[in-house]
Amino acid sequence: MNYEIKQIDKLRFIEEGEGEPLVLLHGLFGALSNFQYIIEHFRNSYKVVVPLLPLFELDLFHTTVGGLAKYVHKFLETKNYSNIHLMGNSLGGHVALIHVLKHPERIKSLILTGSSGLFENGMGDTYPKRGDYEYIKRKTELTFYDPATATKELVDEVYDMCNNRIKVIKIISLAKSAIRNNLGEELSQISKPTLLVWGNNDTITPPFVAQEFHKLIPNSELYFIDKCGHAPMMEVPGEFNKILEQFLTKLMHPAATVA
Repeated sequence: MNYEIKQIDKLRFIEEGEGEPLVLLHGLFGALSNFQYIIEHFRNSYKVVVPLLPLFELDLFHTTVGGLAKYVHKFLETKNYSNIHLMGNSLGGHVALIHVLKHPERIKSLILTGSSGLFENGMGDTYPKRGDYEYIKRKTELTFYDPATATKELVDEVYDMCNNRIKVIKIISLAKSAIRNNLGEELSQISKPTLLVWGNNDTITPPFVAQEFHKLIPNSELYFIDKCGHAPMMEVPGEFNKILEQFLTKLMHPAATVA
């Protein structure tokens, strides 16, 4: 599915549908394909927005989770959205957390899946020599419970990133920034309704990470999905979308949830 990429100044994004904004933040190796199932499912009832995070466009000093959070703030202010449902996967979840902590005023709810911010296993301490396709393929497959979810197209995207010296330097910068930026002591400040959806077989941000987020974020609810890794919205989109839809419907019609 191809979507029109819109642009305002240097801000590039996808915007499909009408309604309250459902803003999706991708991770370090994320792509638009990560959110295809969410876009298709929710575009008839929400304005589904995917800002293209400038992972490789910022100068090295600002290539941090904080730098990306500033970009997201500028984007949301420029678009003047309100009642935003802000969702992030992996590094995107970390960026969403920083944004909500600093700028909660436009946010209606927070959705995290496989989020960093407390603990994560990255690509490892060292990156492979450029050109090691099989290594990249194995690492990409580890993102999922079912290795077949790592399509050749997806592996090729990650391989191209890791085969570019400048991009590798920025990937490492972002990964180190995420590890340094532990939010454990701040999460209790988040008052927005928060949905946590986690793969039971996530090896990058394991289930105990989700349980810790649930313990630290006051108004949060947690769902685990079996036979699922680090990207539930890609690997088990039907179940993920059902959980997300129930959460959003409850916020839209709170009285309807009373037994």
